[in-house]
Amino acid sequence: MTASSSLNLAILSRSPKAYSTRRLRESALARGLRCRVMDTLRFGIYVERTQPALTYKGEPLDDYDAIIPRIGASISFYGAAVVRQFEQMGVFSVNSAVAITTARDKLRSLQVLSRHDIGIAHSAFVRQKSDVLPAIQKVGGAPVIVKLLEGTQGIGVILAESEKVAEAIVETLQAKDMNVLIQKFVQESKGRDIRAFVIGDRVVAAMRRRAVGGEFRSNVHRGGRTERVQLSEDYERTAVRAAQIMGLRVAGVDMLEGNDGPVIMEVNASPGLEGIETCTQIDIAGEIVDYVVEHARFDDLDVRQRLAFARGYIVAEFTVTETWPLANKTLAESGLRERDIVVMSINRGGQHYPVPRGSDVLYAGDVLLCYGPKLALREYLPTLEKKRKKRNGSRLKSPEPSENPPPTDPDPTA
Repeated sequence: MTASSSLNLAILSRSPKAYSTRRLRESALARGLRCRVMDTLRFGIYVERTQPALTYKGEPLDDYDAIIPRIGASISFYGAAVVRQFEQMGVFSVNSAVAITTARDKLRSLQVLSRHDIGIAHSAFVRQKSDVLPAIQKVGGAPVIVKLLEGTQGIGVILAESEKVAEAIVETLQAKDMNVLIQKFVQESKGRDIRAFVIGDRVVAAMRRRAVGGEFRSNVHRGGRTERVQLSEDYERTAVRAAQIMGLRVAGVDMLEGNDGPVIMEVNASPGLEGIETCTQIDIAGEIVDYVVEHARFDDLDVRQRLAFARGYIVAEFTVTETWPLANKTLAESGLRERDIVVMSINRGGQHYPVPRGSDVLYAGDVLLCYGPKLALREYLPTLEKKRKKRNGSRLKSPEPSENPPPTDPDPTA
């Protein structure tokens, strides 16, 4: 029996006959996996000391190695709780409960993305009537997009052509206790966007969606037309980074084609397969199942929980600046290791380089993810005053790739 054929997989879905669910099951069975589609709402969650457990339809749950959650918006809370329970039981989930709930909340996902140097639409969220018009003007003025935070598949997305219309729409929706997001309208991308399907650290398929008629929403569910597209390096890197920032291993990343490059509109944790598989003729369901088989043996680790036992040690990241002694030195010359600081990865201009070696050079703009003593790492972190300046718009430019070559591939024997 092969490693893949011994894997027991569950697909969490309320719609076993839906295209995406059916394709995932077919792909799993074709690869010799044991696979069962399970209704997310039929699970019972039981919490007991050292024994987190689940039942399904009232019966004890069989052992599963991995799950693929297909959690709809209507059951986000309970669905995430079920996924979280599987995680506590040591079962691999292709997307974590935390990532699913973050992606499902449009405002929260934009807040998470806004901390990073990645293109996002200028957005505002206010509750007071007196703040609505200033918010519209702050994102660039009319026309603007008014979007319900709970909407899906283009439902609850309105294009307001004037400030007065936008103000009236927002006030009306808020009067109904609806949460509304105000976003800058990317004029040059009207009626057109890109859906990139990310699995792990790569885009496996991408399509451009075009609205029909006078419609500005390009969603397939609203009759939008699709065409296969080969993404440029900039768009592909942005899609992968967005998924990784959100903590998603499998994601549908929606981007607008702005004058200044890709603009992230949404990162979907349960992207549909029908539209993009039909358009690109790529076996995306099979790619997802292959990813599960490859990674299911690796348990998800909460680094914060594991490191809590090493008193005084933390994980932190900091940016190398031109004025620091670290700039233009190799890791071996930096003296970090002598201070018991381990550099786990380097992020350079959006490219991620894990497990750098001692011969790799550090350049201004590099973001280092480190593990080490809190007191030692504190010296490399920005002061509160500098952090405040950064929040107010001061940014450190990333170095040109041609000037600063990437770290060499990690030596597996090191």
